[in-house]
Amino acid sequence: SHSSLYWFAGSDDFCPGGSIYPNLKESSLFLYPNQDVYFPPCKRYRISAPFVFAGGKFEQKKPSIEVLPDECLFEIFRRLPGGQERSTCACVSKRWLTLVSNICRDEISDNKTPQASDLEHENADKKGGVSSEDVDSDVEGDGYLSRSLDGKKATDIRLASIAVGTASRGGLGKLFIRGSKSRHGVTTVGLRAISRGCPSLRVLSLWNLSSVGDEGLCEIANGCHQLEKLDLCHCPSITDKSLLAVAKGCPNLTDLTIEGCANIGNEGLQAIARSCPNLKSVSIKDCPLVGDQGVASLLSSASYSLTKVKLQALNITDVSLAVIGHYGKAVTDLSLTSLPNVSEKGFWVMGNGHGLQKLKSFTVTSCRGATDSGLEAVGKGCPNLKQLCLSKCPFLSDKGLSSLAKAAGSLECLQLEECHRISQFGFFCSLINCGAKLKVISFANCLGIKDLNSGLPPLSPCESLRYLSIHNCPGFGDASLFALGKLCPQLQHVELCGLHGITDAGVLPLLESCETGLLKVNLSGCVNLSDKVVQTISNLHGWTLELLNLDGCKISDASLVAIAENCQLLTDLDISKCTITDSGIAALAHFNPINLQILSVSGCSMVSDKSLPSLGKLGETLLGLNLQQCKAISSRAVELLTEQLWRFPSSGMICYYFLSLKMGVGFFMAEFP
Repeated sequence: SHSSLYWFAGSDDFCPGGSIYPNLKESSLFLYPNQDVYFPPCKRYRISAPFVFAGGKFEQKKPSIEVLPDECLFEIFRRLPGGQERSTCACVSKRWLTLVSNICRDEISDNKTPQASDLEHENADKKGGVSSEDVDSDVEGDGYLSRSLDGKKATDIRLASIAVGTASRGGLGKLFIRGSKSRHGVTTVGLRAISRGCPSLRVLSLWNLSSVGDEGLCEIANGCHQLEKLDLCHCPSITDKSLLAVAKGCPNLTDLTIEGCANIGNEGLQAIARSCPNLKSVSIKDCPLVGDQGVASLLSSASYSLTKVKLQALNITDVSLAVIGHYGKAVTDLSLTSLPNVSEKGFWVMGNGHGLQKLKSFTVTSCRGATDSGLEAVGKGCPNLKQLCLSKCPFLSDKGLSSLAKAAGSLECLQLEECHRISQFGFFCSLINCGAKLKVISFANCLGIKDLNSGLPPLSPCESLRYLSIHNCPGFGDASLFALGKLCPQLQHVELCGLHGITDAGVLPLLESCETGLLKVNLSGCVNLSDKVVQTISNLHGWTLELLNLDGCKISDASLVAIAENCQLLTDLDISKCTITDSGIAALAHFNPINLQILSVSGCSMVSDKSLPSLGKLGETLLGLNLQQCKAISSRAVELLTEQLWRFPSSGMICYYFLSLKMGVGFFMAEFP
């Protein structure tokens, strides 16, 4: 039988247009089937492979290099002179990528002869420089690169590519993986590639990876001994076995976050406590197998290094809080959320343990044990407490809040949310009793506050308060604001949001009492405020004002005239859902100088196409413009405005335009050189 060899290498343009036959493999299409014929393909192959004509058909033979087993290719790849050469080989095929990504750092062979190596070092010494070997070790060992994979992009192939590509470009230092329900998600194979190619990895975050189990994380622990921060979130297949491996292989671990890992329990945390003496931050959330033993081990073993502790939705008891109170000698930030088995006794013992001397920030949310006596004990036992956040504490009363404020003499920030037993009396008592260091007070959604004219304690000025925030406390009214005006003469930030009960009569005394000049004022949702308030703000504080939010207030064009005349430093203005017209926008645009960067006129139904020239003039400084639900502005006007605004932003700035039509919202972004 006669056979002919046909090559399709694509090296010569013998037929520039490609083959004249639609299918080169069908012998019936050739004019002379018994002769050798050459046709270049339309697409080049990376590796030229011969076609052999035999038995009436063409058969493609594998290139000789593809016949080599994986073991031989592996030996070839590990002997390549540098990381870039290995990266190039990894681009050939998935098979080559897999092989290259499985080469460990200590398996890479130095194929230089001893004489050549000595000669290179000698030349480098003469030049006062470094050899290529030194350069490679410096570049590949730093680990300053960061990579993030989200959703469908989180696959083993991409992890292998990262492992190979970053090795010669500085080394991988941070890796964040957010998985999905894709069938081709991250598995042990991808993490093995990272462990072998990225020994410099210091930060690893795994979120929502149901396909990753103990084997994958054990690979990381065995290959990435420099790991300092580990974040495991919703990884149900990871168990204590993984933490045992991390404890053994990563003694430099400083930050540990575990969330929604149902199979991690006390044994893994105890191993971390024994082997990681430098642990600084621990966050554990929604892990039903974690109990007092695991938490107590972490606190007692890292007593002088652990600074941040966050415990949420765990089956721990008063024992854990007692351990925190005794061994938390270095803890500065403590957060306790949704701990149903912790009682008042736990908080009392923690406060009286005298171990939280360095505690500066304390957050309690949805803990039934946070009662008056328990929190008062914490206040007395934490002399350096500066920030206190209490949310959804149903058993905290005015008496307890007042005692806590008096006990915590160093408190600078007090935040309360959904503490419905707190009344107006508790609010003012905490303000008075917090001492001379209180700078921030914030109350949100506290339904127990009622505006009472009598029963208030003797008031003395709180000279240190700079930030006042009252959100959605419907009982907070003019009488409370009038009292605050006498108490807080040094305010710089005022947020009164969603307070339907306040009017000009209550707000004006507060504004008039501020002596240093307000920087930020947020009055959104205060539907009973009028132009008089805005005019007072502009006249008294226009020389310092930077942000003004009037969303939903009853203001007209007169307020915009006052703002344009007096507020030269204003950069952020929100007049959404106000009764302003085109005349107000024109006044805002034609008073100079005004340097607005953010302007929102959302829901202003009387602003029409006539404001196009004024908005265009404001666009010389604007970075953000919100025209949502401005139904009198046509789509054509928005298109013209968009074209005009592209030309204005300053060099190097990123410009965002929120332009909304009746049909929907458009989002435009551009980056200017």
